[in-house]
Amino acid sequence: MITLSVVVPVRDAGPFIGDALTSLERNARPGFEFIVVDDGSADATPRVIDDFRGRLPGLTVLRNAAPVGLADARNAGLSLASGTYVTFLDGDDWLGRGYLSHLVEAIDGLGCDFVRVDHVQVEGRKRAVHRAPQARRGVVLDPRDGILPATGRTMVDYPYAWAGIYRRSLGDLLAFPGHLHTAEDRPWIWRLHREARSYAVVSLAGLFYRRLVPTSLTQVGDERQLHFFDAFELVFKQIEGEPHLLPKAVRTFCALLAHHLELGDRFSPALRARFEDRARDLLAGLPAELLEQTGLDEERQALIGPLLPRRRTEEHAT
Repeated sequence: MITLSVVVPVRDAGPFIGDALTSLERNARPGFEFIVVDDGSADATPRVIDDFRGRLPGLTVLRNAAPVGLADARNAGLSLASGTYVTFLDGDDWLGRGYLSHLVEAIDGLGCDFVRVDHVQVEGRKRAVHRAPQARRGVVLDPRDGILPATGRTMVDYPYAWAGIYRRSLGDLLAFPGHLHTAEDRPWIWRLHREARSYAVVSLAGLFYRRLVPTSLTQVGDERQLHFFDAFELVFKQIEGEPHLLPKAVRTFCALLAHHLELGDRFSPALRARFEDRARDLLAGLPAELLEQTGLDEERQALIGPLLPRRRTEEHAT
């Protein structure tokens, strides 16, 4: 019987995938399986993965001839998973020794649909623990209660799929929007918190998240960044008929939009223009009163301001 399936999507992570797989080797135990999805890597990643065949018990490798993106790579791994529980690891991150066993112990003990955890953010030699934004620890909660309030940082602002463990019986709730190549975790986390029955947060920080990796989508300024808008269109569609959730979704969208605009130098002029056009279109469809009540600081408001639709009075004045 397989207790835990670990899905590891990876693309062109040659310098790091060895660390990830070594950490899985140190976490291996009977009943754990490891599903590595090589998403069309063109560097040394396939060779490094092959070095672990025979070393890492329960290893399955799936190779995509051409890249399909993180969301579809994760979905492919999920389709092969047979464990009672599922977790994720990206190919440029790694786990502390014993971490996976602690994850299983947590969800076994609490008996809920999913458990979320803290993580360690790594920048060079620096290490910093980032806590999931839920103060109540080790108790079973209603996932919907993790969405609000609108103006505070909540669990839907902590979308990292790898920061948790999930019952595989959640089925389609664990699937990612396959057409998205970035921000796929935003509609995913909203759907999980809206539709699952129970969750908990525990104080466990054994996943080491490597930031500022050059090949990471957070660092790449190509047209895949436009999928940010597709992701939030899915979020807004999800919550149609639930107007009490809209202020939170609008605020989160605006905060992330400001972040993207702040990093706008990574875009070509043509892509920057397309990005701003998409922003104007989406902002124009949101309630004006909510755009005025996001509670963002002046710096972020100044970044978004030029893209906001003008008030009708201002349009008449011109």
